[in-house]
Amino acid sequence: MISVDPVVQFSLTCLQIGSRYCAFDKLLDICQLSYLRIPLQRDLMKVHNLPDDVFGKHANDGIVIYAYTARLEALRGRSIMTMNAVSLVMEGHKTMHFAEQTVEANDEEIHFLSAGNCIATIDIDKLPFSSILIFFDDKIIKDFLVKYQTLVKPTKNQKERERFVSIRKDNTINHFITSLELKLKSGGAISREMKQVKLEELLLHVLERHPEKMLSFLSAKTDSTLELTIRKVVENNIAGNLSVEELAFLCNLSPSTFKRQFTKIYGTSPINWFVEQRMKVAANLLRFNNERPGEVFHKIGYENHSSFAKAFKKHFGVSPNGYRLQNMIV
Repeated sequence: MISVDPVVQFSLTCLQIGSRYCAFDKLLDICQLSYLRIPLQRDLMKVHNLPDDVFGKHANDGIVIYAYTARLEALRGRSIMTMNAVSLVMEGHKTMHFAEQTVEANDEEIHFLSAGNCIATIDIDKLPFSSILIFFDDKIIKDFLVKYQTLVKPTKNQKERERFVSIRKDNTINHFITSLELKLKSGGAISREMKQVKLEELLLHVLERHPEKMLSFLSAKTDSTLELTIRKVVENNIAGNLSVEELAFLCNLSPSTFKRQFTKIYGTSPINWFVEQRMKVAANLLRFNNERPGEVFHKIGYENHSSFAKAFKKHFGVSPNGYRLQNMIV
């Protein structure tokens, strides 16, 4: 029977009830400092949901960034990846078994991984295993495809759908990993906006250098081309003053089908969504560009100032000019 001090026992308890990665980090650090060797128990083979078990409600942000270090000779665990991930291995080697494929993650490549069940084994020999994991949901990919649609063009050598893609590191990727590591070590929470900028930075670089591989992975994250078509049409015409029938026509759909698909994608009706988006644009123009209401209404699809002012006051509870004066940046 191995005697385990209370701190190690606490870490083991955390491991048994939740976060494998988080608890492993604490446990392995304690093991290293105390020169303990604790056998791998069957309890460590419980199934863990990642990143949910580590970050809880914070995983709902759509993007989670986590630095992970292991210091035992071999670790093996089962997990259900509820989000996609980029594995940025800095040291060591990990074998990940998925239903469709086995991925050999190493420090010479980065790996784009689709959500799913996984059995992972880490062999670190004389070196520790360390990596940064960026988890992201399918919506992030769909948003990326719409935002950068001019860059997303099918290529001759593109494979149709690849759920797992390996990319060899280059200097830019190495610098990216270093910057991310420094950001994590600086302390404090990373904002949702910063996480999105960092992920997009990596996706854009890989898309530029390895378009076939990146597009094959991105295409595997979209349930259908219909959703992308609708989103491109809708989000490119926020200020277009197009009717629902006209938007449906551009999507080659009947108005009823368009409305049904729209609500499924955005969770609200076309009218409510367009008002919300146009008011956001108007508020930004009034607040940050210091534009006058008479200069704004036509930019967001309103035919006259009075209809814009009425909609704005209903949404914000104040007139456009009043909002501008209240938020004027001196």
